[in-house]
Amino acid sequence: MSYRRRVGSALVALLLVPAFLVGQPARAEGVLPFRDPELPLATRLGDLTGRLTLDEKVSLLHQYQPAIPRLGIASFKTGTEALHGVAWLGKATVFPQAVGLGSTWDPGLIKRVGAAVGDEARGFNKLDPAKNGLNLWAPVVNQLRDPRWGRNEEGYAEDPLLTSEIATAYGRGLQGDDPRYLKTAPTLKHFAAYNVEADRSRVSASVPPRVLHEYEYKAFQPALTARAATGVMASYNLVNGRPTHVSPELNETVRSWSADELMIVGDASGAGNISGSQKYYPTPVEANAAAIKAGLDSFTENDANGGPTVAAVKQALAQGLLTEADIDNAVRHLLSVRFRLGEFDPAGRNPYEKIGPDTIDNPAHRALAREAARKQMVLLENKNQALPLKPARTKNVAVIGQLADSIYEDWYSGTMPYRITPRAGIAERLGAGSTVTATEGVDRIALRSVANGKYVTAPAGAAGGALAADADTAGSAQGLDVFDWGGDTLALRAAANGKYVSRSGSELVNNQDKPNGWFVQQQFRLVKVANGNYVLHYRGNEIKEPWNGPNQYIVVQPDGKLAIGAATPDTAAQFTREVLVSGTAAAVEAAKKADTAVVVVGSNPFVNGREDDDRQDTALAAGQQAIVKAVTAANPRTVVVLESSYPLTGDWSGAKAVLWTSHAGQETGRALADVLYGDYAPSGRLPQTWYRTDEELPDPLDFDVIKAGWTYQYHRPRALYPFGHGLTYGKFRYDGLQASPVVAANGRLKVSVDVTNTSRTASEEVVQLYTAQRTSRVAQPIKTLRGFQRLTFAPGQRRTVSFDVKASDLAFWDVTRNKWTVESALQGVQVGSSSADIRARTTVLVRGEVIPPRDLSRRTAASDFDDYSGVEFIDAAKVRGDAVGKIAAGDWIAFHDVQLNRGATRLEATVSRSAAGTAKAEIRLGSPTGPLAGTLTVPATADHYSWTTTTAQLDRRLTRGVRDVYLVFTDAGTNIRDLTIT
Repeated sequence: MSYRRRVGSALVALLLVPAFLVGQPARAEGVLPFRDPELPLATRLGDLTGRLTLDEKVSLLHQYQPAIPRLGIASFKTGTEALHGVAWLGKATVFPQAVGLGSTWDPGLIKRVGAAVGDEARGFNKLDPAKNGLNLWAPVVNQLRDPRWGRNEEGYAEDPLLTSEIATAYGRGLQGDDPRYLKTAPTLKHFAAYNVEADRSRVSASVPPRVLHEYEYKAFQPALTARAATGVMASYNLVNGRPTHVSPELNETVRSWSADELMIVGDASGAGNISGSQKYYPTPVEANAAAIKAGLDSFTENDANGGPTVAAVKQALAQGLLTEADIDNAVRHLLSVRFRLGEFDPAGRNPYEKIGPDTIDNPAHRALAREAARKQMVLLENKNQALPLKPARTKNVAVIGQLADSIYEDWYSGTMPYRITPRAGIAERLGAGSTVTATEGVDRIALRSVANGKYVTAPAGAAGGALAADADTAGSAQGLDVFDWGGDTLALRAAANGKYVSRSGSELVNNQDKPNGWFVQQQFRLVKVANGNYVLHYRGNEIKEPWNGPNQYIVVQPDGKLAIGAATPDTAAQFTREVLVSGTAAAVEAAKKADTAVVVVGSNPFVNGREDDDRQDTALAAGQQAIVKAVTAANPRTVVVLESSYPLTGDWSGAKAVLWTSHAGQETGRALADVLYGDYAPSGRLPQTWYRTDEELPDPLDFDVIKAGWTYQYHRPRALYPFGHGLTYGKFRYDGLQASPVVAANGRLKVSVDVTNTSRTASEEVVQLYTAQRTSRVAQPIKTLRGFQRLTFAPGQRRTVSFDVKASDLAFWDVTRNKWTVESALQGVQVGSSSADIRARTTVLVRGEVIPPRDLSRRTAASDFDDYSGVEFIDAAKVRGDAVGKIAAGDWIAFHDVQLNRGATRLEATVSRSAAGTAKAEIRLGSPTGPLAGTLTVPATADHYSWTTTTAQLDRRLTRGVRDVYLVFTDAGTNIRDLTIT
């Protein structure tokens, strides 16, 4: 071949090589570029995406991504639940609930927990790769704004910093430390402003810009910026009138936080709600198109059936609502995670491949579960150093209460391989020669039908059977143990076989080990009627979606069987209630005989709120309160253990010591014994405020933490137990506080303090740093957590604890200029053992900026107001933008410190009004009742998206200098998008 021909052939060959491969290393013969691990990820993504047909790409947008055999690509499932252990796949290590992991204040421990969960997820994946996926839907970073939220157990804390530190640590553990490969791919839940279960798909969280930036986003951003998560899940609710599944924030904000391609997934049926319960778009075609445009990559719809999603997306493409480039973007996000998991690399490259099923529930994970369970326990009170108990003086222990000998899983728990209850843990710790007795302190009752005079009988045998009023006398087969879980809700356990009463069809049966299931059907209420008899009210929570019409009350059928069949108490069967065994009497008797009584009371995670089920209150159940009161009166050496998924309210003042624990998993009993007997000094700290009464709580639908007064940052009344509170067996002295006296806006606040363990007990102390800005243009938090360190101290040990805080972390979101701003101000620096137990203080000067007066001569979003009354945020358009709406007569918005220059003459506003007739808005100065400067007339428009411009002439005699400008709405139905004063 001639030289010219050789050169020409080489040029032709080069031109045939895809552009993205030019200059790349040579690869093995026959290896497709996307399978070549030596190529950059972007190159491999481009190659694989380019090889897929449009149909294949669309098929990947569903949670259950099908296999593509022609390219040797296996199926892939997004979403394995792993909140505090791998859930729903079989027996696995169950760690404390997420709120308990938050109460450890120990990111190092949480990373190890995450690593163990990631290992077990890999182990399950080896057992069944198609079903047990490596995309994990955890952690939950929604902050614990309201303790009544049903999913309180799933979050870490009410504070953004603590939440993000724990979430980042857990995510890093799940992912592993390899610089290239992921062990698993964690997904943060649920973006954003999600804290209400009641009608959750239709709740619109009205969230001002400051709260979004300073509170909501600050929980999500750090883990993504730290590359400790591979994506987020959109939440069920709407934010400011727009479903989160079509929020532009998914693409424009969330993706800006990470250097990686993020995979954004929908919650179960969440995308379907857009055209369903939310009615935001009329059809699934338009809804799915909008979601993909907004940034959603994976649809979690119709379980494993991707057909409806695929059909809707294809129709959107056919109608021009989507382009193939839109699909390519989503596919690239999805595939990037699969590449990082090592799916397309040769065997042996990913170091996590070798993890197998033997890692599940291994001895190391059991030990870690015990360590986590004891580290999350919080010592709330310890009068006269009643704890730790002395084993030699407590040979006879009574463990009393509804949780004394039970361990409960929650909805997102794994299946525990074993359960060490409080009674079992204490008995194991004390060993031979001691006596540990347990009584649940519940009444055993018998119900006798008034109509036929027969007692209700529950069948014996593990399978149970239908309850029937058919016995002449009340014996063990007629006994029903009554568990009071509060909220006027009971669970009934049949003495005949130890199984809980549930329903089968309409009949009542005793066949369940515990209250369980998505619809918890083991819930009842005994209602006393006027004649002193009782009716039985079925309270299974599927009555929200009636399975049997309006009937909720129990009747006795002609054959004597109990069934759900009456709509009202008046038409229900009546029963007499006889107490066969008094729970209180049994508890008191056990307490009097014991050296020490340990009362374990609290919540049941399936009854006392969870996903789709908020709480109405936080009160400890009245029946359990009565046991606490009776036992503390009977035995002055009583310790109360509060085991719950959320803060409780109640009176346990008679106890010598009070401990709180979350539902802490399989090792709860051993961990409790470790703490009670001083084998481990408690060191957990509360991750959220325990309010004194529910009356102090704002409305659950008020998401404005600043104005409503949520959390330790803004709640002024004294708490029952404050954020960060927790006692230990050591004693600590703080002294020698030093802080940078002056800090530049681009500088760092450096703080150090000497902490000394002045006791003879080795303990851990959680040293907490707070700041409090003294002056500001806006309402500032009472204080804000800026750092924390959990440290171990030997007896007498002194340590210098240092913090280094960026001055930019002291910034707040300035709505006048839509940016983060560090103000010039004095900052109080506080170091202590809780938000209320401050041991050392000083003041520093931060040299930032002084915010100038507002300039409303530039078009200003109405949502960027400084203060308001009554109004809510709505969507200005389907795609993006906020406005102010849902206005009632008398509502107002205010813009503070407005520079009116030489006398403003006109206010121009963009408004809409879907109601008939015109409306008025008064422009007042100084206050909502201040001088009237002008009146705005708002005409009717087609709907709230039909914006029009209206103007008001202003009184030049009033509009001079710097003034607070109020828009006071005299009529309901107005919406306002923006305004300008000229």
